[in-house]
Amino acid sequence: MKAVIFDMDGVLFDTEALCMQAWMAVAEKWGLPGMEEVFPQVIGLNRNDSRQIVFRAYGEDFDYPLFREQTGAWFQDYVEKNGLPVKPGVREILEWLKASPYKVGLASSTGEGAVRSHLEQTGLSEYFSILVTGDMVEHSKPQPDIYLLACERLGVEPGEAYAIEDSPNGIRSASSAGMRTVMVPDMIQPDEEMRRLSYIILGDLTQALAFLKQKTEGGN
Repeated sequence: MKAVIFDMDGVLFDTEALCMQAWMAVAEKWGLPGMEEVFPQVIGLNRNDSRQIVFRAYGEDFDYPLFREQTGAWFQDYVEKNGLPVKPGVREILEWLKASPYKVGLASSTGEGAVRSHLEQTGLSEYFSILVTGDMVEHSKPQPDIYLLACERLGVEPGEAYAIEDSPNGIRSASSAGMRTVMVPDMIQPDEEMRRLSYIILGDLTQALAFLKQKTEGGN
């Protein structure tokens, strides 16, 4: 194995729960029912594909740009007041990978501007050789495009790379790209499909680091 490619939200940062809070707050203000059922469907999707989920729930005339503007403002206000929540074990695994033979990339359905901002705010930019974001592909997760592009830019075959993911859409994407999927669940716990598509399911990034060390010492 030659590379490790990380998802961002829910893997590096504890932002998926934060995003759900933002969506729920704006939904309450707008009087939208059922957002607690709609939001889990968009986890791991880019803005284009999320829009279609929301349209199916609330109709084609739903003002999606305004909704996302307001959820984004809620999110940004929280981060400015409280900082961006980094997941436990992030710095340790990235530091170890920096000194390892692995190439390291990031493949996030979030837009490039937000990805770069998050990484710069937390001092994590230096750890990633390449970034592939949701606005660089027409269809993001669960389609394989984003991971195929990430592998191409790292110069590795998908079968030579681990994908560290938290969401079902992310696991589907990496698996269909032909990668070895390491699931570290966040908001959505694995079901039978996830157990079938995942190479391994781990509790957190500390366990993921131990797994990579073991694989490295074992020569695979």
